[in-house]
Amino acid sequence: MDKGKIVVVDDEKIVTSAFKALLKVEGFSDAHFFNSPIEALNFLKENQPDLVISDFLMPDMNGLEFLKEVKKLYPEVSKILLTGYADKENAIKAINEIGLYRYIEKPWNNDDLIINIKNGIERSYLLSELRAKIEELEAAKKELENYSHNLEQIVAERTADLRQSNAKLEGIVNYCADGIVILNEDGIIEQVNPACETLIGHVSNKLVNSSIDDYLFGKKTFVSKALHQADDNDILLRDFFIKNPLSNSEIPIEVSFARINPDDKFKRFVGVIRNVTEQKKADKLRDDFIATLTHDLRTPLLAAIQTLTFFLNGALGNLDEKQTLLLSTMQKSNEDLLGLVNALLEVYKYDADKLTLTKTNFNIYNLVKQVYDELMPLAKSKNIDFSIDCGFNDVEINADRSELRRVICNLCGNAINYTQEGGKVVITLKTEAKDLIFSVSDNGSGIPQEDIPNMFQRFSQGTSKKRSTGTGLGLYLSRQIIESHGGKIWLESVLNKGSEFSFLLTDTVVREKEGSLV
Repeated sequence: MDKGKIVVVDDEKIVTSAFKALLKVEGFSDAHFFNSPIEALNFLKENQPDLVISDFLMPDMNGLEFLKEVKKLYPEVSKILLTGYADKENAIKAINEIGLYRYIEKPWNNDDLIINIKNGIERSYLLSELRAKIEELEAAKKELENYSHNLEQIVAERTADLRQSNAKLEGIVNYCADGIVILNEDGIIEQVNPACETLIGHVSNKLVNSSIDDYLFGKKTFVSKALHQADDNDILLRDFFIKNPLSNSEIPIEVSFARINPDDKFKRFVGVIRNVTEQKKADKLRDDFIATLTHDLRTPLLAAIQTLTFFLNGALGNLDEKQTLLLSTMQKSNEDLLGLVNALLEVYKYDADKLTLTKTNFNIYNLVKQVYDELMPLAKSKNIDFSIDCGFNDVEINADRSELRRVICNLCGNAINYTQEGGKVVITLKTEAKDLIFSVSDNGSGIPQEDIPNMFQRFSQGTSKKRSTGTGLGLYLSRQIIESHGGKIWLESVLNKGSEFSFLLTDTVVREKEGSLV
């Protein structure tokens, strides 16, 4: 095959220029570059590509919307999405929707990028060839029906073609660096390639007719369960690993599945198993660096804040009005920076599973009332009607009190901050059997429906129409804390009418009233 036709879309001309120079050096002569996704779609309607590379954030149409349109035109064409670090989680969640071949974070490594481009083009050719062979076989079936008197000769001709195709595909499969496995919908292994045998640590004879769940392990689901729930879209399973008996090690992997026979009732899948050990190491080094950096920043920040406090308290002499204002501003900036550092540390602990919840029994109303009393001065300063709606004061729950307090403070503080003067904020506490439901509602400006799914993502700041000055970590950390408790957090909002943030903790109420266990 030749180098292949490549289409690159990015609204920044400096990025498309960099791609143009890189691809020219690598010998890709049939490459086309666009700074507008609309222009790129018009080109693609008349020209079939072998690979499409798109930026994530673009005006008029974002990368996910653009690649969805590309998928409608050319389902088999490999698609690569360029993302920033903050967009990584969104890219991962959208993989199943558009069938991404890869997502690549900016800034990229040129060598890795070229390898992904070459592999993506090869994948497009392979899928196209597979589709063509399937269509040929269907045509052959009809031809056999129409020309049954020449059955022997036609079968011989088609069999020769099929053997040639199978030989070519067998060579590709056997020498592929990634593990390839064919399963039925119950997760029973039908066929594996040599790379898959090496990853799992067993030969083909032992793997065939056994369950894939005996070898691949995930934190949240089983492979067979994911296959049963799958529709005709591709499936990507992350955070899985293999216990290899030969190396006595756990190998982190990512597994992508595609349905082989979408028109049949009996489902069969081909899966590609990729060893992501090096990627995990790189991610850990990055996260450890961030954690170490933020941890080491706390000591000088605390020292600076304490020093400024001495000055402001008059311990080192009286200050005039301008000096007091300047030092107060410096103290507030340092406190804000310390809050960001602490938030980053907490996010790292939850993401790295390094934080252990310390659950105790405590009175939930007393905790909410404590937060309410602390935030009341802020509500009064904005003339906000701030109240608690609760029909009990003696319910005890079992949870991590300090972490739950962080969530309640964040949700209530946000409600007050984003409610206009003279508005209303209500905290509601309810129990249903052993479940606790907490809500805080306001009559503020509300949040557009298209922004609601992103509100609990990391570094999400406000809405697409209005961004806040915060870190974008508060709601993300709140979600992590609630989900660590086995609960659920959600948002309901109507534009120009207000919002309601709620969370549910299941099976957490331990005492409804004094001396009476639930």
